[in-house]
Amino acid sequence: MDSAAALSLGQRFELERMNRAIDAEMDPTAVRGIAKQLLQAWQSQRAASRWLLSQQSDQQS
Repeated sequence: MDSAAALSLGQRFELERMNRAIDAEMDPTAVRGIAKQLLQAWQSQRAASRWLLSQQSDQQS
């Protein structure tokens, strides 16, 4: 993985925490809820990344 895109220590801990929460959850409805929250967070992050890239591009022009 590119060092610029590497996860911080805090992000790695959060990832591990979420992995354990998913592994420990026995209720399929709860797992679906967690998956939906993660998808929302992922798409929000992608949107924020696109916005930042567009801002950098606009500043360079």
